[in-house]
Amino acid sequence: MKLRFLAAIAGFVMATGVAQAQIGIYTTPIFSRISNSTPDSGVFAFLGPNTTSRVFAGFGVGAYADLYHSGNLEAGLDLRGNILRGNGAQLNSILFGGRVAYKSPQRPNLKPYLQVGIGLGSSKAATNPVHLSKLEYNVAAGVDYSFATHVDFRVVEVGYGSVQTISTSAIDQVGTVSNSQLVTFSTGLVFRFH
Repeated sequence: MKLRFLAAIAGFVMATGVAQAQIGIYTTPIFSRISNSTPDSGVFAFLGPNTTSRVFAGFGVGAYADLYHSGNLEAGLDLRGNILRGNGAQLNSILFGGRVAYKSPQRPNLKPYLQVGIGLGSSKAATNPVHLSKLEYNVAAGVDYSFATHVDFRVVEVGYGSVQTISTSAIDQVGTVSNSQLVTFSTGLVFRFH
């Protein structure tokens, strides 16, 4: 319910400036190295028993609206959802935030960008059906390459984020609870509309 409410509000905010905005809808395969500082040996071990790092894979979908245009700079809002799986565990995220992009006059087909998002991450261990939803944040930088009138190739996006994933300590409320660190890599396609 919380994720749907956050998505509805973010969609409303993004729709307020659509008349002069450039809108992009993107889909990306994602690979993420997720790590914890403390191994977990219980039934709620998100990364697996006694493991502190694991690679997850999945996909993401999102949309951005560049509402501000000044010279070579564009700024706006970004809403994205990611689904990651690894070793039977899963992490689903919805993030809303801001983005800034730069379009160089010398290389108009390349557009580097920086995106910052905050939202909710819902995690589930492989050995238990219980989900834990906590605050998640992400900072990402990438480069889009325009190869058609309304289509960009997302050459690469590299991100860093943090979220408290499910763990035996978090469920039993015994011991130290720490956040998981996420280092993500993605690529994909962006469909632009004016």
